[in-house]
Amino acid sequence: MSKKGLLLVILMLALTVVFAGCSGKQDTKAPAAGNLMVGMVTDAGTIDDKSFNQGTWEGIVKAGKDFGFTPKYLRPNGTTEADYDKEIANLHDAGYSLIITPGFKFENSIFTAQEKYADTKFVLLDGVPHPGNDYSKVKVGPNTVSINFAEHEAGFMAGVAAALQIKTGEFGFIGGMEIPAVQRFNWGFQQGVAYANANLGTKITLKAENVIYQGTFNDVAAGQQLAAQMYDKGVNVVFAAAGGVGVGVINEAVARTKAGHPVWVIGVDVDQYAQGYYDTDKTKSVILTSAVKCVDEASYDMVKSVKEGTFPGGKTLTFNAKNNGVGIPATNPNLKEDVISKVKEVFASLQSGKITVADKGDGLIR
Repeated sequence: MSKKGLLLVILMLALTVVFAGCSGKQDTKAPAAGNLMVGMVTDAGTIDDKSFNQGTWEGIVKAGKDFGFTPKYLRPNGTTEADYDKEIANLHDAGYSLIITPGFKFENSIFTAQEKYADTKFVLLDGVPHPGNDYSKVKVGPNTVSINFAEHEAGFMAGVAAALQIKTGEFGFIGGMEIPAVQRFNWGFQQGVAYANANLGTKITLKAENVIYQGTFNDVAAGQQLAAQMYDKGVNVVFAAAGGVGVGVINEAVARTKAGHPVWVIGVDVDQYAQGYYDTDKTKSVILTSAVKCVDEASYDMVKSVKEGTFPGGKTLTFNAKNNGVGIPATNPNLKEDVISKVKEVFASLQSGKITVADKGDGLIR
């Protein structure tokens, strides 16, 4: 192949990365892992929550199949630090050498556990270990890796894609707890809509009254109620970055669409398309697209690094557009081909640095 031809192939691959899903870099030919033992402690949700817990667990399960081990997860009885500490201790005492925890609620527990169990490796997704509420004392121990995601970039891409598809209309945002990761989704989403309006010919409105943080990640009924209020006011699309609250948003969208009043939802963390089915054949969904964080790849990669002896202990890693750690799903049945093509161009500009997305809310709604 000529150099020109090779360059063209590389460019085409780069442009399709945003739609390649979050498992493209996983090595399925690695040898068995011997006595490698990997465990996970879930957050408030379950491993089938269609969100952060599930994505994390799927990456671990995939690693188990590829590297020849059987993973284990424990679900705490509550959501206090003591509840998390107990299950981390149980995994350690059972001989698990790598423990993966998803979510900022594990920050205090991992801060303590990384010193208490120096013979165990820890991965903290979406957080940094620190004591109490004191972020001035962040410590990522030599046996720990902290992984964060550029949620603002994922939100930006979802905003661009949704705006291009809808063209004219009104959008809303429903977040769970008003924490940095959820805020970044919101801020990036707002910037994506604004970018599309300014550069791509769309006319999308996003009012301050339609940007809401419910305050939890588990109140399904509240999510449905908030979504109903927004849809009643004429909102076409709701971006739900809210865990179980987002399930309520999807439920409301499904009910309205079944009743002949179609509305849309933008999913979060993982591809939530299958959660929004509204027909008996399960082919049509209210999920327009999803703002994806490649949590499955993050957990997989950390297991792989332990197997290969390259575990980056003591480091804080960021999964972003440049390293293909965020984006939208590999397939988006509700997006037109011309929209998909334009979104690829925008993502390439984001990867190259031609487009930058702020991770702060200065000048934005909340």
